[in-house]
Amino acid sequence: MRAERRAGRRPERAGRPVSHRRRKGFRGRKPLTLLASAFLLVGVCAAAGLAWDPFNATSAHGGSAPAAGAPWTAGPTGTPAPAEPAPAAPPSAETPPPTKGAAAKGNPGGASDTGAPRPAGALPFDMPQPAALRSGAAGRKLVFAHYFTPYPLSLDNARADGDYYTRHYLNPDGESGKHGKYGGLLRDRPLPVEPKSGDWEYANLQQEVRTARAAGIDGFTLDMLSFSGRNWDRCNLLMAAARSVDPAFKIMLMPDMTSLKTDDPGVLAEAIATLGDAPAAHRLPDGRLVVSPFKAEEKSAAWWTQVLDILRSRHGVQTAFVPLFLDFAAHHDAFAPISHGFSEWGSRSYVGQEGNTRDVRRAHGMGKIWMQPVSVQDARPNQGIYDEAGNTATLRSTWTHAIEDGADWVQLTTWNDYSEGTQFAPSLHNGYAYLDLTSYYLTRFKTGSWPKIVRDTLYLTARTQFAAADPTGGQSLLMAPRKGTAAPRDTVEVLSFLTGSAVVRTAVGSAQDTHEAPAGVHSELLPLKPGTASAAVVRGGKAGTEVRLPFPVDRTVEVQDLQYYAATSGR
Repeated sequence: MRAERRAGRRPERAGRPVSHRRRKGFRGRKPLTLLASAFLLVGVCAAAGLAWDPFNATSAHGGSAPAAGAPWTAGPTGTPAPAEPAPAAPPSAETPPPTKGAAAKGNPGGASDTGAPRPAGALPFDMPQPAALRSGAAGRKLVFAHYFTPYPLSLDNARADGDYYTRHYLNPDGESGKHGKYGGLLRDRPLPVEPKSGDWEYANLQQEVRTARAAGIDGFTLDMLSFSGRNWDRCNLLMAAARSVDPAFKIMLMPDMTSLKTDDPGVLAEAIATLGDAPAAHRLPDGRLVVSPFKAEEKSAAWWTQVLDILRSRHGVQTAFVPLFLDFAAHHDAFAPISHGFSEWGSRSYVGQEGNTRDVRRAHGMGKIWMQPVSVQDARPNQGIYDEAGNTATLRSTWTHAIEDGADWVQLTTWNDYSEGTQFAPSLHNGYAYLDLTSYYLTRFKTGSWPKIVRDTLYLTARTQFAAADPTGGQSLLMAPRKGTAAPRDTVEVLSFLTGSAVVRTAVGSAQDTHEAPAGVHSELLPLKPGTASAAVVRGGKAGTEVRLPFPVDRTVEVQDLQYYAATSGR
């Protein structure tokens, strides 16, 4: 997402290009000609209940595409781009005043959605009903997922074998080769969806809300990147989609101060008031609108005081200000008088999480709430940097800190920022694995009790290449470990959730092995080897629950890809 995230926490925002890493099936070949990759897509889609036929696929819009570089500009034009777009123009220093959000309060096309049931049998435990997670003490422990508007389920309503993700973001040669230096913009994408008739963008946003709600998530933190154009339109449409699916699913407004190029507090106040007028906007029980700007320290506390004063005097909006900092320690004192709570973007490695405990205590000592970042991994090809996530170690460590340190709210960072590789949302290379794991820890966070494991479930994670692999293609900018991250490692992790102790039989390439796993949660690390990986639970000599990671590991790769891939036996 933001080029600037973490320079100590994230580097200064760069003009973000667009790219994609080639999956195993893409290495050395063009994506649209690979039947092997198509079969992998079909398998993932089938597991998710999606119907996608790569052999009879045609573009629903004849190859139309989003505006060139739309995910990276502060204010995209919102007009359709040609199939092979020219580079986007740089954003202006001052963005225009916010356009009105016609969709925010309405229900486009009169559509309604009662939602879908929670997954049955997909998880190692029985997911509590929404009422149990939203009432009493559990209802005060809120979990949000950071929604990044540039990467919705579909950008052009085309079939997945020829849509914009495949042609340009998942293709190192996409967008006229402008991302060839770093091997492409993205290394993963949302799970493919079928083209839809009617208001397809609205229907897809409804689907994302349903998916998040089914996982136990209370709402999205909405990254406000612009005051007009496609990203702004999606903000408004998401507000309407959330209301139509579930009035209790809330959207917390998060103005992105690395992208909103205005020095006028009145302009930002108007945009916040426009979105905040939607019923889905997150408010406290006392009616105050929650505003949580990303990189709040981009502006002074005095400037933010003006924004809040204008919201109150000009728009009649009382606010609860929860600034998110890149450097909490340096700025919390200055912002304390105007803040209801605090948050920070946080680290993306399983080491260096000790500061979370200190930050929560400091916020609570000042009488403020704390929104804790929970993450899975981070790899940014266009910035040449990544964090060592240690398979699922980062996910488990950040969730454990949120639980044990007494955080009030949690923000999953992120739901769908594929440019930073931080996505929790169901994706092509991870399926539902990370989201399903989050449901387990989320339930403990909200209810105070660990869920009872009622069915054996295995989660398998690994990279598709070795950390030190030297790509053979034309990539000149390679990712290096971020300063302070864990040391790079080449491991396969078998994360088991078992109703009782059992033998777990594993195969990693040609290496076969077994290990004893106790009842409950257990992590077993194995050396990464070329080939595919699988695991199965064995009791009484009979194999039961099993999982296979369908993406093979290669020693020779064309494009660098240091994200961990994941699979679950539950889906």
